[in-house]
This record gives sequence, structure tokens and C-alpha cells, in this order.
Amino acid sequence: MTDAQETAADVSLRTTGGGPPDDGGSSGAEAPIPLLEPREGIPPVIADEAALAEVIAAFAAGTGPVAVDAERASGYRYGQRAYLVQLRRAGAGTALIDPVACPDLSGLGEALSGVEWVLHAATQDLPCLREIGMIPSRLFDTELAGRIAGFPRVGLGAMVEGVLGFVLEKGHSAVDWSTRPLPEPWLRYAALDVELLVDLRDALEKELDRQGKLEWALQEFDAIASAPPAEPRKDPWRRTSGMHKVRRRRQLAVVKELWEARDRIAQRRDVSPGKVLSDAAIVEAALALPVNVHALAALNGFGHRMGRRQLEQWQAAVDRARGLAEVQLPQPGQPVTGPPPPRAWADKDPAAAARLSAARAAVSALAESLNMPQENLITPDTVRRVCWEPPSVVSAESVGAALARLGARAWQVEQVTPVLVAALSA
Repeated sequence: MTDAQETAADVSLRTTGGGPPDDGGSSGAEAPIPLLEPREGIPPVIADEAALAEVIAAFAAGTGPVAVDAERASGYRYGQRAYLVQLRRAGAGTALIDPVACPDLSGLGEALSGVEWVLHAATQDLPCLREIGMIPSRLFDTELAGRIAGFPRVGLGAMVEGVLGFVLEKGHSAVDWSTRPLPEPWLRYAALDVELLVDLRDALEKELDRQGKLEWALQEFDAIASAPPAEPRKDPWRRTSGMHKVRRRRQLAVVKELWEARDRIAQRRDVSPGKVLSDAAIVEAALALPVNVHALAALNGFGHRMGRRQLEQWQAAVDRARGLAEVQLPQPGQPVTGPPPPRAWADKDPAAAARLSAARAAVSALAESLNMPQENLITPDTVRRVCWEPPSVVSAESVGAALARLGARAWQVEQVTPVLVAALSA
């Protein structure tokens, strides 16, 4: 008997209105059941090596897939490290692990090597799990499965309610998980997040198989599991919110100096950069180019609550930018790799613009017929690149090869190639 069935006292899994269109399931005849407590209660938080060793042994001896989740302190702390890791596996129950007290979970990762990990929105949690030594070789992403299956809402709460018929309490998703000790209601919420994840995986596998999309989803999961860590962003300061207002190179230099000073302070204090200085304040200073602390203090974001010493450190960053020679100033924009922005295509290459218009319409129609988001069928960037530099001879073989070189999976190549061939040949 599954966790979901036991929790609901033999209430069987069912769809309650959140399933994909035309799924043939029920349409919400039964009210969803609030899930208020983990089946075995809230487990103690694992915070020492002896307790961790017991968990590793228990999960190594468990059976079937393992549900995995991680909580970060986004908006509160610097970086995206994990502050709580939750797991559940048949035969082992649920475990809550404090990765601050136990920062090396590679032993647990090794114990689960070869086991399928079930995560929701896996790409969000995998980087912080990798940092503590937990790297899956196989995974099942319930959010991505929901997208491929055509569910209109793919958040964990919506999926659990729509597919399994249970309501998860989601009130603690944005709290400061670096808090110690973690309050009991937060721990209850964290344990419930993995309570039904394997049940959700099983139900989605059946739905994908019914739709003939299971192999597609498995290829996507394999691609996520085998992907290397993302490369650090080049010039991350250019992603400052409001950068579109900054036009002059001297102003760009102010943004860069303030952003880098803020990042050093945030890292040293282990707080979110936005709590040190807002993006809006950085842009305000860049546009105004204040000549002294008094002028800086008059700007939004540098008001009376900011002390003299803080103002001086920000003014010093502005002064560094003001003192740069012209050749040292950053260039506007970033070096572009690949095709130019689509809005420029009509002027640069009208034929390519026509190809892109036809391809977009064809891919959109195909995605609609397959009942999935267009970006999950094929990435917009892949379509743009093929349309900007199509094969010299357009054929199913040449277009399919181009898609594969750009990272499209085999199922995507099979589905998208015919419509792209038609669009490129029009």
C-alpha cells in the first residue's frame, strides 16, 4: 500500500480537476483531502555524523525510488546553498538533514547511486545538492513530467492536488531556512513536501505512458541528470534590474563598480545582495553620477537610514568609475554569439525573418497539438539558430542533424524536424 493510500485511509489516487485536458479522468467529483501531518510524524533533524550514518544505512536498505527536496534561503542569504535536505524512501521513511551541521552528504549520495531520485523542478535543487555531494545518476522530475503531459499548473501543490487529490500546506515556501532551530511548522511542511512525491511520480508515469510521451520524458530526465554544472555567468552585473535605462559607458562603469562592491559585502556578511543595496539604487546612482556623498544621499535608495560610512563606501565605488580612462569603460551590451535579436532580422536578413516567422507558427501549432508548452517541445533559441543559418540543402536529414548538434533530444528531433523542413523550404 502506498503512502498516499495509507495517509488517506484507503482513498485511492484520483484526478480532481488538475489533470491535462482530454485526460479522460474525473472532473473533481470528490473534494481534495488536506494533508496535515506526515504519516510517521515529524522526524528529528539529523545534525551529527552518528545520526547521519544511521540514515545512510536506512536509505541504502530501502526500496524503490527516493524522493528528494532541498530548502534554500533565497532572498535572505548569499548564494543558493541548501539549508535543509528532505528524503523519503520505502522502507526508510522520511529524513530531514541539516546540511549546515552535516555539510558533506557524499556518503548518502553514494548510498543512493543508481537509485532513481524523484524531484520537483530538479534543475532548481540540483546545484545546491551537488555542492554537498549529492549527485543523482537517474532522476524523475515531476514538474517537467507535468509540463510534458500538458497539465495547466505544475507547481507541487497544484500537482499533488490535481493528480492525487490531497492539499499540501504551502505557507512556508519563502521563509528563511537558515534559521536555527527550525520551527516545528516549517519542519512539518518540509516533511510533507516529500510525503507523496513518489506517488505523484507513479501517477505521472502512467499518464505519460497513456499519452505516448513516457519515452520523451525519460530522455529529458536523462539529459538533466547528465548535464554538467552550469558555467558561471559572464559579467553578472549586466543582469542588474533596470539596466535598460543605463545608456552611457560611464554609467555602465558605475553599475559595475557598485554591483561588485555590493557583492563583496554581501558575500562577507552572508546576506542576500538585495539586502545590502537594491538594484534600483544602483541604477539611480549610475544615472545621476553623484559627485559627493551629499549628492548620493539625496538619491532614492541612499536615504537617511544609511549611515555616513555606508554612503562613503558607495561613493568610493562611484568615484572609481568616474576616474576610469575612456578605454577602461565597459562596452554597451555583451558580445553576441549566434543570431542577432529577432527584431533586427527584417533589416539584416528579410529571408531569415520570413523563415523564423514560418517556423515559429509551425512549432507553436505542433506544441498545441501535442498539448505541451512550446519551450518544452524545442527551445526558442534552437529554432532561431536553425532559421538564421539553415543547412545549405534543406532535408529531414540535414535539419535533424542541425537540431541534434544544438542539443535537441531524439524525440524532439523526430517531432520538430518535419515542421521545420516545411518552414525552411517555404
